[in-house]
Amino acid sequence: MTTLRIVSGSANPGLTAAVTNYLGAGPTVSTLQRFPDGELRPTVENVCGSDVYVVQPTAPPVNDHLVELLLLLDACRRTRAARITAVVPYFGYARQDHRSAEGEPLAARVVADMIAHAGADRLIVVDPHTATLERMCPIPVQTLTAIPILAQEIALSERVVVAPDEGAVKLAERYAAKSRDSLAVVRKQRETGATVSAFDVVGDVRNRLTVIVDDMISTGATIETAVGLLRLHDAAPDIIVAATHGVFTHGALGRLRALGLHRLIVTDTIHHPDPSPPIQVCSIAPMLAEAIARLHANQPMLTVPAPAR
Repeated sequence: MTTLRIVSGSANPGLTAAVTNYLGAGPTVSTLQRFPDGELRPTVENVCGSDVYVVQPTAPPVNDHLVELLLLLDACRRTRAARITAVVPYFGYARQDHRSAEGEPLAARVVADMIAHAGADRLIVVDPHTATLERMCPIPVQTLTAIPILAQEIALSERVVVAPDEGAVKLAERYAAKSRDSLAVVRKQRETGATVSAFDVVGDVRNRLTVIVDDMISTGATIETAVGLLRLHDAAPDIIVAATHGVFTHGALGRLRALGLHRLIVTDTIHHPDPSPPIQVCSIAPMLAEAIARLHANQPMLTVPAPAR
């Protein structure tokens, strides 16, 4: 069997270290140099003949982390790695999986093509925003889900699972399947990238504990409107929010903290320095380590992917 090597990008070295520790693999040295004009030059030690896994979520700043991933993949290819897997827990540009107007790009397809052309033989992602990623990617895609990890942190049997919009219904159904209680859906319309108007709640939430679930939280606008509507419908005050990816763009954390949430649970697909209540971070490192170990040994995967939007 070829040697297993784990290479870390700069986006989330803590996650990579945890995965490496679970696998009992020795660290693979990589460095990142930044030139004054913003150019990146990552380097990686010789991985010739190895089965390499490059761990780099493309979280904000998305473009820097994406370019670094591409250059790391190319560096591994040029040192003649036997097989290269891009481990991208958070896949940036996944929301741009279709064109809604003439003249727009299909950015998710462009990024998938770039990852393949840079040298990746395979791609691992966690709860991508689009169900079409595997169909548009030219290399095999292994999709993992953090739903079981997040569900363990929530008393689902005591709560109504709430989809904050129609797009999150399938995801919410996966959570609700672990609960005796019902599912509720917030009907909304997005006005801009940061502004959302909510219309109604479909389902009984009056005097009931609720948990809002989604695949990602970016600006926090969707969660804010959902929480406001739940309270308007007299839901119990201790509202929990759970999402795989806590992107938390500028101003999002302040907006979310102001909601008075009971808990806000995310995973470490994206690095969260010094999280404080109500934010709670659950690690996906054991899940990633299991997936890498099985792929390295050419064994079948046990994790069932969750439906994306």
